[in-house]
Amino acid sequence: MSNLSRRSFVKSIGATSLATAAPLAAAPLLAAADPAVSPPHPQVVHDEPLYLFFNAAEAAFIEAACERLIPADEVGPGALDAGVPNYLDKQLGGAWGAGERLYRSGPWQQGTPSQGYQLPFTPAELFHTALRAIDTELKDRTFKDLPPEEQDAYLKSLEAGGKDLDAVPSAVFFQMLLQMTVEGFFSDPVYGGNKNMVAWKMIGFPGAYASYYDLIDKHGVKLEREPMSLASDRNGRIHVHPNIPASL
Repeated sequence: MSNLSRRSFVKSIGATSLATAAPLAAAPLLAAADPAVSPPHPQVVHDEPLYLFFNAAEAAFIEAACERLIPADEVGPGALDAGVPNYLDKQLGGAWGAGERLYRSGPWQQGTPSQGYQLPFTPAELFHTALRAIDTELKDRTFKDLPPEEQDAYLKSLEAGGKDLDAVPSAVFFQMLLQMTVEGFFSDPVYGGNKNMVAWKMIGFPGAYASYYDLIDKHGVKLEREPMSLASDRNGRIHVHPNIPASL
C-alpha cells in the first residue's frame, strides 16, 4: 500500500470505474442560473460536507481511511480533497444504503465468492456496525490519530480478514470501503465526490458529454476541454444533488 502503488492502482482502474459507476443513475439537470449574475467561468457549487449519515467519530475514521486508500501526492489531491467521504455519506444515507434493492429475506448463510453479498445487514447497517466495533477495538486510540504506517497496517489487517466486527467480516467491510472510495473519487460530481472533477482531469476523461457520435470511429483522440458533469448548468457550474444514489 505504498503511495506509488496506490496511485498507480487508482489511475489504472479509473476508466473501469467510470464505465460502471457514472452511468448507474440518471441525473436531471437543474435549471440554469441567471447569466447576469453567474460567473463566466466554471465554478463548483458544493461546500465542506455536512454529514447526515456518519456521526463525528465515524466521519473521522472515514476521512482518514479514505485518504490512506487514495492519498494526495505530486500527481493530484487525495480522497479527502476530492470529497470522497461526502460521497459515502450520501450513498449510505440514501436508498442504496437502506438496501432498497437488496433481497433481505434470508436464509443468511455463508456463500461462495461467486454468490456475492450474503449478509443480513443493509450497507448502512454494515458500516455503522463495523465502525462501532472498530472504535471499541481501538479503545482509547482513534484511527485518525495513528501514524500513517500504523493506519496502513490496520487497514491491511481488515483487508486480510479474520476480524469479527460484531458479525461483520472485516474483509467484507474493507472491500466495500475500498470500492466506495474508488467510486467516490471517479464518479460524476453530482453524487458528492470527485470535487472539481479532479479525478477526471487526472486521467483525461471528458465527462458526461451529451453525444460522442462523431467520435465513434476515431481512436486515440484527446479532447482539449474541461470535463463536463451531469449536473453542469449552461454556465459550467456544478450542482450536487442531495438525494441521487450513484450505487443503485
